Amino acid sequence: MPAMPGLVKTPTNTPPLRVSVPDTQQQPPRTPMKKTPSSTPSRSKPSPGRSAKKDSPGVSSASAAALDVDDPSLDNPDLGPFLLKLARDAIASGEGPNKALDYAIRATKSFERCCAAAAPPVPGGSDGGPVLDLAMSLHVLAAIYCSLGRFDEAVPPLERAVKVPDPARGPDHSLAAFSGHMQLGDTLSMLGEIDRSIACYEEGLKIQIQTLGETDPRVGETCRYLAEAYVQAMQFNKAEELCKKTLEIHRAHSEPASLEEAADRRLMAIICEAKGDYENALEHLVLASMVMIATGQESEVASIDVSIGNVYMSLCRFDEAVFSYQKALTVFKSSKGETHPTVASVFVRLAELYHRTGKLRESKSYCENALRIYNKPVPGTTVEEIAGGLTEISAIYESVDEPEEALKLLQKSMKLLEDKPGQQSAIAGLEARMGVMYYTLGRYEEARNAFESAVTKLRAAGEKSAFFGVVLNQMGLACVQLFKIDEAGELFEEARGILEQERGPCDQDTLGVYSNLAATYDAMGR
Repeated sequence: MPAMPGLVKTPTNTPPLRVSVPDTQQQPPRTPMKKTPSSTPSRSKPSPGRSAKKDSPGVSSASAAALDVDDPSLDNPDLGPFLLKLARDAIASGEGPNKALDYAIRATKSFERCCAAAAPPVPGGSDGGPVLDLAMSLHVLAAIYCSLGRFDEAVPPLERAVKVPDPARGPDHSLAAFSGHMQLGDTLSMLGEIDRSIACYEEGLKIQIQTLGETDPRVGETCRYLAEAYVQAMQFNKAEELCKKTLEIHRAHSEPASLEEAADRRLMAIICEAKGDYENALEHLVLASMVMIATGQESEVASIDVSIGNVYMSLCRFDEAVFSYQKALTVFKSSKGETHPTVASVFVRLAELYHRTGKLRESKSYCENALRIYNKPVPGTTVEEIAGGLTEISAIYESVDEPEEALKLLQKSMKLLEDKPGQQSAIAGLEARMGVMYYTLGRYEEARNAFESAVTKLRAAGEKSAFFGVVLNQMGLACVQLFKIDEAGELFEEARGILEQERGPCDQDTLGVYSNLAATYDAMGR
């Protein structure tokens, strides 16, 4: 086999999509009639348990037994509300979601029969009747499926639920349709289907604006929620547009320097930082910090100090970054305890800073301090916090030429996330990084397997981002080393199409794929 000239290893520091894991307990629906301002700028708790769903093909055997389609009692219009109350009581009393699921399935079937038997709606009528009861029952049913971790089974009921209300019939129907779209978006997000999730949020926002107008503060909350989703999808221009709209709405309806405006500014800072606009990011963070100081929210001030430190580090203003991190560290140690994961996260930031400034001894010391906390987490620490910290530490070890230790940390991080719903894209990102390290170590078969697993997960999630193109390119390189030239050519061609669309033909990653593809064609005699 002739040598392959011109193969280029494309940079792989593109961050993977992050899908936040919401609370799986049933939560109140996000409605256009109720204002629910978020206290943080991250979508750390999208609530898949907002609304409801119908029975799906994946009903358990116990649920199927509870659902007798020939049961004449289901025609009783009083049965549906009674069963729905039993479902809610079963959850509240601790009987368990399986019992609640049986009740909710039967309630939904009863409401469906009552809807079928009801008279057609009067044109222009605003009453909901059994139609809205059915929508609510579907919402509750979906929430129960989500509480059981069966998110794929929650989707069909929610898809049915958004079709049941008719927003033209009044605000009650608009509320039900809005709630259904938002809950469906959250559930799809948990399944890693980011594009479909965002489309649902957009439809929900459209309904809300039609009902309440463009300047209602509740519209502002939904705009921020959608902006956070766009940040997760790395569509920062769209996120910035929505965040600006949110700021305008809150400035019009809230007191000057309100908590709502502070949350908006923190999100805007994230967007600006992601776009490389560090000065504007710093300005938004300072303004948000002033609000939190004025309201005495010490922990929030410390969290903003960490973000300010991150921006200073991006600007290479290292002394100011250290000062911000140390301020936050002092507050977190006193308010949360010295073994809290938040303290560990600041240790990681300091480790990264000292690594960048060449102080490797200090960097490794902070890594070890953080690892001691992550290895013995305090109660209440989430696996996402631990996995995220381990992943960041692994990057530091990788950069100081300790790939074996970095691999161990990535494997541990992946093991923590593998059973968590909504983490497939994050796991794919970890597998891609492991593939790069295996490649660097000359373990090409393991590299190809890691890339293949990542590609499979990203395909399943409908991923078409530049990150996906980079992973395809890396898998192609591993195939070249294994002399699987035809497979490599197919991967490079697919990567080229994606990167040309996402980054353009003159981007560094795209140029790297061109070089790899040319060398592959040469080896194939083309």
